[in-house]
Amino acid sequence: MTAHLQDNCGQCQPRRGFLTSLLVTGAAMALPGCAVTSKNAQAPAAAKRALIDVHHHVWAPNFLKELEARKLAEPPARNWSLNKTLDDMAQAGVTYTLTSPTTPAASFGDVQTMRSMSRISNEYGAQLARDYPQKFGFFATLPMLDVEGALAEIAYCVDVLKANGIAMLTSYNGKWLGDKSFAPIMDEINRRKLIVYTHPSNTQCCVNLQEGVPGSTIEFATDTTRTITSLLFSGTSQRCPDIKFIFSHAGGTMPFLVERLVMLPKLNANFGKILPSEKVLPELKRFYYDTAQASHPGALLSLLNLVDTSQVVFGTDFPYRTSLDHVKGLMAMDFKMNDLVAIESGNAMRILGKTA
Repeated sequence: MTAHLQDNCGQCQPRRGFLTSLLVTGAAMALPGCAVTSKNAQAPAAAKRALIDVHHHVWAPNFLKELEARKLAEPPARNWSLNKTLDDMAQAGVTYTLTSPTTPAASFGDVQTMRSMSRISNEYGAQLARDYPQKFGFFATLPMLDVEGALAEIAYCVDVLKANGIAMLTSYNGKWLGDKSFAPIMDEINRRKLIVYTHPSNTQCCVNLQEGVPGSTIEFATDTTRTITSLLFSGTSQRCPDIKFIFSHAGGTMPFLVERLVMLPKLNANFGKILPSEKVLPELKRFYYDTAQASHPGALLSLLNLVDTSQVVFGTDFPYRTSLDHVKGLMAMDFKMNDLVAIESGNAMRILGKTA
């Protein structure tokens, strides 16, 4: 794979201009009262609309080599290629993709390894965005267990590489994102008013609980709920109101457990001092949630009982699932056209506006 993979387009617009044109296109498609039903849920119709994927995984070659050497590379990572990503996007009509690696991201090895893996991954994401400005942006990966290195990487990726935001795992070595050790990182991200896209991981407490059942089947959704709870009741979410959090997989198990989160401050006075019960729902409602592996009634109906469609963004989890799976799933939900357009592109455009 070459370092520079050009788009063969001599008139590529800058990312901000291109994303703005996508928003105009999507808005033009939002016809009031028009509904998309399962009867006409065909892929070609989706291709006529803008689709922005906020949850799409790629692996820099040298990053993948390190994963393989440590026996951390899963089959989807070993079998991934840029051509497969481009083909998947084309088949579903995905217009723009924000790339990121997935677990374990840059959370393994010593400090130098974590810094190196972050930089390799981020340089690769930035190169894709430069070579294909109409197709790719990226969320920057941080060496979260190294605060000094993470702060330096934020500055480099935002100021130099022009990252669209930050990608984090839900937990690192048994620490969720509200942990006090991450506070300087969160405060800097809040100061910069950045997007934080989160991806679940397998925390130390819950590995190999059931033989043969991978963490992605059960524990990932639960770890997302754990990190949301951590952000709420550490005071981080209120202290950092300018971070635009995106939680994967429709918020994991959180929508199902939301009443328990509302009750927690009433049951534990210490939590009530940090976040009173009446403020739990407003915090949850301001977060964003993606559709990756959740474009079906079981997940979306639960989520949409909590938040408005304005807080839902399109995600696919490629290569673990295809983009077309998610396009078809959303179209089968019988959304009104304006809500569908908002989920597929409009909401992402709104939160990308300051960082695209």
